[in-house]
Amino acid sequence: MPEKKLKSWKRITIFLGVSLGFILLVVVGFHYATCIQPPVPDDLGSLSLKIDNPEKDFFTCGNNWLKKSNSGLWELYLEGKPFERGVINGKLTKVLIEKQEEAFTGRIREIIPSPMYLRFLKYFIYWFNRNLDKYIPEEYKLEIYGISLSASEKYSFIGSNYQRMLNYHSAHDIGHALQNMGLVGCTSFGVWGDKSLDGSLLIGRNFDFYVGDPFAENKLVCFEKPAKGYPFMMIGWGSMIGVLSGMNDKGLTVTINAARSEIPYSARTPISIMAREILQYAKNIHEACEIAKKSETFISESILIGSAEDNKAVIIEKSPSQIAINDPKANYIVCANHFQNPVFFNDSKNRKDRQENASVYRYKRVLQDITEEQPLDISKVAAILRDRSGLNNANIGMGNEKAINQLIAHHSVIFEPSRQLVWISTNPWQLGSYVCYDLNKIFHTFAGLQRKVEITAQDNILPADPFIGSDDYCHFLRFRQMRKVIKTVTESNEILTLPDSFIREFIMTNPEYFEVYSVTGDYYQHINRPDSGMINFRRALHKEIPRWSEKKKIIEKMSGCVLQTKRMK
Repeated sequence: MPEKKLKSWKRITIFLGVSLGFILLVVVGFHYATCIQPPVPDDLGSLSLKIDNPEKDFFTCGNNWLKKSNSGLWELYLEGKPFERGVINGKLTKVLIEKQEEAFTGRIREIIPSPMYLRFLKYFIYWFNRNLDKYIPEEYKLEIYGISLSASEKYSFIGSNYQRMLNYHSAHDIGHALQNMGLVGCTSFGVWGDKSLDGSLLIGRNFDFYVGDPFAENKLVCFEKPAKGYPFMMIGWGSMIGVLSGMNDKGLTVTINAARSEIPYSARTPISIMAREILQYAKNIHEACEIAKKSETFISESILIGSAEDNKAVIIEKSPSQIAINDPKANYIVCANHFQNPVFFNDSKNRKDRQENASVYRYKRVLQDITEEQPLDISKVAAILRDRSGLNNANIGMGNEKAINQLIAHHSVIFEPSRQLVWISTNPWQLGSYVCYDLNKIFHTFAGLQRKVEITAQDNILPADPFIGSDDYCHFLRFRQMRKVIKTVTESNEILTLPDSFIREFIMTNPEYFEVYSVTGDYYQHINRPDSGMINFRRALHKEIPRWSEKKKIIEKMSGCVLQTKRMK
């Protein structure tokens, strides 16, 4: 080989070697930088514990148990030290954890169908969360690690069981902060004194977190008696130890509502973990606020704290850099998804959120309902949580984000802290009956349950919403089915047409809802009928649209219809 060519091959070989070495170095460095090691438990004895299954949908392990209620809710009782609770939790809820992970990952694939972007997202999240474990208390890491030992290996391509379970606890925060995806649009409120029928504190809350219907199928009501802190209950799903809605045996309640956030640069304490610490270790508002003040979080959130000891509620408004306490002068409080304290009035994100999103509208609707229905009892609180109308009882379409009841709720809950009572909605959404749990009985009577019995307070059940039996409810279900068909056709690469009668029926299922016309307009634009698309986009603009961004998109689509019409002539 000529000397000149030999030198060229040597340069190429050196270049390839250096490049491969650099890539290998980056890969190995990324792995070590993002790999989170699990904590080391003091006692591994719980790993040998066995699960008994004496009856269908009933499992026990010592004093701990899991069962499915006649209401359709799964109920879990746990006690002991952190790692032990986690291990037993995982063993009892193994099937539920796998179903939840399947539903979650399935929904992510629907939202992000691109495999390339999914891989990018995976690595981004692992880099973003590389220090997550440093901001989670040791006992919660032990509990999560215990649960992770029962997680399915089917999803190991996402990461190790422990790191996946840990990362899932920040999913709410990451999705909310990075994309403000509209997955969370919750509403909560409290009344006491002259606003409550007997003067005691009542809290109502809709957790409007939607990750697809399968995700909400196996709701889990957990009653936990930790070795340290106060016994408490919370509502969530398999593998979730963070708190979304809960009450402890001192009558302290915690519910969380997302607010608009700046894009963070790295993870801190997930909000649900901070809420868990409050629920487990605070007995009054002062102690709850002290825990919130010391926690480093990376998104903005409103935390509604109700207290039997104080017989009132406050809202902790917390951003990554500031915290404010809303302590109302009146005997009621309302929490949506915007900050209310003067500390945040000049915050550009909060100001934009108030102007452009549905939060203020929903807040005003709750105020109307409280005023119209006062004084409130449990049944009237439930009626407010089920309210599908807009301001001044306007028909704004079923499923509108501006309504208190958006018909997407993962769960709805009512607390009466002074009596240690909690009502939890059953499927569908908050329309099914609200079943009642008495925490006094749960922690003193049903620990060590050895046979399957109903633990709900049967005399206190609130009946299902009559809306379930109505024609409108049937129309809404039909609307959801037809919307999916039309969107599938619209997103197809082919030009497929649907019968005009199908489109007319679709519009009549929910004629006051802007999305009916927006979706129809998209379809007509897709099949090259821009004039029909324009008509429907105009109709959409005459309806109550929750977000300015949605209205802006419709206006842009109308401009697209004009250009499309010109090209076709």
